[in-house]
Amino acid sequence: MEFDKTGFILYTIKYNECVAFYKNILELEIIFNAENITCFSFGNSYLMVELDDEYNTDLFNENERIKTCLRMNVPNVKLVADKLISKNVSVDYQEHSWGTIAKFYDPDGNLCAFKDSQKFDLQIKNHIN
Repeated sequence: MEFDKTGFILYTIKYNECVAFYKNILELEIIFNAENITCFSFGNSYLMVELDDEYNTDLFNENERIKTCLRMNVPNVKLVADKLISKNVSVDYQEHSWGTIAKFYDPDGNLCAFKDSQKFDLQIKNHIN
């Protein structure tokens, strides 16, 4: 299967806070805006932040919302983790034999993580054989 472009849609309750986070903290470039939708450049893909207008607090518990981890591969995890920390973002920096990661949350509680590109590429290479 071939795709022209791939992307992620992040449904959020805290739309304005998340748009500000991805724009100002992660410094992603905005591709376009629409009503309650902001689309960012996201590496070779896109990240669309959209107001979760289907979430109804009367019907669902907050813990029942579908959540995901947005993974971004970078050359230097420590460098970008320190940059986030300098912007008052709480970061869980971890070094493992399989790679380095830095986990953090956006304003809506969505898990995000940076991963070192070199070890990730090596994992792919080793998996392909």
